[in-house]
Amino acid sequence: MTEWLGTHPWIAYILIFVLITYVYNKVFRTRRLPVLKAAIIYLMLGLGSLMLLFFQLAGLPIVLSMSVAVALMFMVKIRYFFQDRAAKK
Repeated sequence: MTEWLGTHPWIAYILIFVLITYVYNKVFRTRRLPVLKAAIIYLMLGLGSLMLLFFQLAGLPIVLSMSVAVALMFMVKIRYFFQDRAAKK
């Protein structure tokens, strides 16, 4: 998969940006920011995604690592859902 993403850098960049944005929104964003500050944050996320894209193109499994992080976050969310559901019964 790393080779395929190496030959398709735009898809790799979009995947990295989407995954890093999801992690930011679920972990670090506590409240809504004003529009200009939010735009600056997403611009910085885009620049950080560009740096991670260079690592991806160098052969490091950045997309796979970010996918594992998002999958673990999703598993924790499912666990909390079932805990809340069991507590309501």
